[in-house]
Amino acid sequence: MGNFQPENLFDADLAIRSFPYVIQGLGLTMLISVVGMIVGLILGLFLALGRMSKVKMLRWPARLYISFMRGTPILVFLYILYFGLPMAGIEFSAITAALIGFSLNSAAYMAEIQRSALSSIEKGQWEASTALGMSYWRTMKEVILPQATRIAIPPLSNVMLDLIKASSLAAVITVPELLHHAQRVGGREFDFMTLYILVAFIYWGVCVAVSFIQELLEKRYYYVN
Repeated sequence: MGNFQPENLFDADLAIRSFPYVIQGLGLTMLISVVGMIVGLILGLFLALGRMSKVKMLRWPARLYISFMRGTPILVFLYILYFGLPMAGIEFSAITAALIGFSLNSAAYMAEIQRSALSSIEKGQWEASTALGMSYWRTMKEVILPQATRIAIPPLSNVMLDLIKASSLAAVITVPELLHHAQRVGGREFDFMTLYILVAFIYWGVCVAVSFIQELLEKRYYYVN
């Protein structure tokens, strides 16, 4: 302990010099996260509706899908997509495999969040809309979804934060995202610790920005009835 030198843990000069290169990976990090969020939201909504359906042919496949995706690590799924499927003649680029993997995986979590939000809306509003002659989809669009959105924003924002952080796993299938760039510099400079600390602060900054957007969205939808 008496020989501990802070510069052995974090080389500020190396971090400053490496930052322009490392930050180049942020574009793919955000691409994976945003695409995963958007596709997950859309697919998740249909999974949620299927999960709530009274029709077994819709309900059970949705439940099985959600159970499988929530019960398997995303890293294993990425390996299957990128390293496993080529054995069956199906090949994806590393970026495509990451986009597919995170989108399909996040949909399961979003489905449960959306199902919970939709279920929290009073049944009387469905009955009132039916009495007014509104169709199922019009009721969903104009009455149910606006209210469910307000309820779902906080947990969905947490999924987005998890996506941003979990996107670092794409580095294991050679996607040149944020962590992958940091690892390349760390290997070249023989100083992984500095680069890992640097990339941790970058992830933190991005997540702080996303949390700020979450707060703005919550304020916007607070008065939605």
